[in-house]
Amino acid sequence: MNNYTVYKLLALSAFLLFPFISISQNIEIPAVYSNIEDTDDGIYFTDNKGEKNNVVDKKSKWRLSDFEDIEKGVEGGILLEFKKKFEGTVIYGLYPDEPMEYANAVFFKKHINIEDGMAFINIAKNLSGVYDMANWEKKGKSRIRYRVFDKENNIITNKNVAFSVKDGLFSIETSITAGPFITALTSNSLIITLWTNRNDEASLSINGSTYISSNAKKHIFRISNLDAAKEYPYVVAFKDDYFKSKIKTAPKNNSNAKFSFAFASDSRGGAQLGESNLGGHNAYIMRKMAALVTFKEVDFLQFTGDMIDGYSIDNQGIRLEYTNWLRTMTPYMHSIPMNVGMGNHEAYLKLFGDPKNYIAVDNFPFETNSAEAIFADYFENPSNGNITEDGSSCDPNPNKVDFPSYDKNIYSYTYGNTAMIVLNSNYLYTPNHRVIEQIGGNVHGYIMDNQLGWLEKQISNYEKDKNISHVFVTIHTPAFPNGGHAKNDMWYGGNNDIRPYIAGKAVEKGIIERRDEFLDILVNKSTKFRVLLTGDEHNYTRLHIDNDSKIYPDDWKGEKIKFNREFVQIVNGAAGAPYYAQEQLPWSNDLDKFSSQYALVIFNIDGDSILIEVYNPDTLELIESYKLK
Repeated sequence: MNNYTVYKLLALSAFLLFPFISISQNIEIPAVYSNIEDTDDGIYFTDNKGEKNNVVDKKSKWRLSDFEDIEKGVEGGILLEFKKKFEGTVIYGLYPDEPMEYANAVFFKKHINIEDGMAFINIAKNLSGVYDMANWEKKGKSRIRYRVFDKENNIITNKNVAFSVKDGLFSIETSITAGPFITALTSNSLIITLWTNRNDEASLSINGSTYISSNAKKHIFRISNLDAAKEYPYVVAFKDDYFKSKIKTAPKNNSNAKFSFAFASDSRGGAQLGESNLGGHNAYIMRKMAALVTFKEVDFLQFTGDMIDGYSIDNQGIRLEYTNWLRTMTPYMHSIPMNVGMGNHEAYLKLFGDPKNYIAVDNFPFETNSAEAIFADYFENPSNGNITEDGSSCDPNPNKVDFPSYDKNIYSYTYGNTAMIVLNSNYLYTPNHRVIEQIGGNVHGYIMDNQLGWLEKQISNYEKDKNISHVFVTIHTPAFPNGGHAKNDMWYGGNNDIRPYIAGKAVEKGIIERRDEFLDILVNKSTKFRVLLTGDEHNYTRLHIDNDSKIYPDDWKGEKIKFNREFVQIVNGAAGAPYYAQEQLPWSNDLDKFSSQYALVIFNIDGDSILIEVYNPDTLELIESYKLK
């Protein structure tokens, strides 16, 4: 059990209002769980001592809805009327009126106080004359960004808003608050997603066509019929505002043209103050990471899990953290595709009883309220992994859907001669493996049957595809931890008894057996598999594994895998989360590089050649350069 995770759930007691009151919600309890009931007295879990633990059904201290639709144009500026009463401060600033590819506002030198949940940004007085770098006085409109702090000076959220002004009266206009983001890029199609400050229509013009979104805050544009390896300018427009950028489509699969991609994970909050924890993530490092991605002109970013603090039991609480992360990435990622995977900190849970007992499962109903469903609402990844664990050997009801969907949290994509397969090692996640036998669910790091079968099909298809030369597989948890997660991941201190429990029954294979089946597919069934890309541990490591590597506990009596060849695992969980130092493990002699610096890994693909460069985004130091092939 991760110490931070324990702290996070214990901290819920400070964020939630006691006592814990539970009322019946008329929710069907998923058959995959055990000892959970929904009665007139509410949803509760009965533990092995016969004690009833009511579901904790309370709101987070800070919620996305607290900061939605709060801006009001008034004489002289903008009034912020938050949805809850609190004391704090706001800093704010305009966007300069000049060409900027990666536009950021510049904060003004003074702050304003939040009193009783209200604050007034006096634009006319403070941001006029010599401080009007946006030329709003001349143009009659501009954009402003503001940042909200609580009374302890913790950053809660950022937001930008467009405004217009006439005769001294300010009005709020429709503006982009997050995005545009490019996902699901292929040689002839892509998805562009963005969020706005209020419900409105948006138009997107690209390749001679204009697309109109529905009247909403989230806008999704699915673009097709594009040419391969071609740069397309695009424009997102509203009634009184617009945004311009460009995007280049992927090359055809038979292309050996040179390209590069970046990899990182684990940007959840660091220290508790300042930008190192901006409402759930380390914005200081992620801004530097994103800036380095754009400066190096990589062709796409793969980010595999633990973006946010998560471990939330409130829908609006975890949505605020996702929104904060996306807003940090917004200035940089409108022309570089961003592909995101799930980690354990994306957990959205149903918690039972006292948080210190740490009894929680993946939230339900699964279709709308699981961690997987909330994740899919924010990241429009490819949908080629749209399966569940229904129909597997552990399915309690073969004729009924009993599991969350893998849609958008496992997927694969190609770029030129390279394929990327994205997996989810925190599916149906029950954080405390010590209670899983009582309540059910999946443990951290375990790949369940149908996902493993899907992976094998993907590997087989790419092995047969003559246009694909390289296959990378990314998953949040390392097969071989090296610093910070020796007690779990796919090792658990060598304890193969760790495994999922579904409907009261343990699955057949333990965590180490399943790890070996996973590696057998990657290494022994593919000649094109190159690197296992993982995170979870907050460091950068490069490890090689072969048949001489010690990968089992001393008392292991099961079968041992034989590898056809050596392979490489890279951990890069160094995108801002609190660091871990190195631990000693059976395979430590095979560890080729360990660094506790923040890190961005860049893969340079040139035909059959692969060059790996690792940079510290904070100092720009080259941590290592390594020719893989």
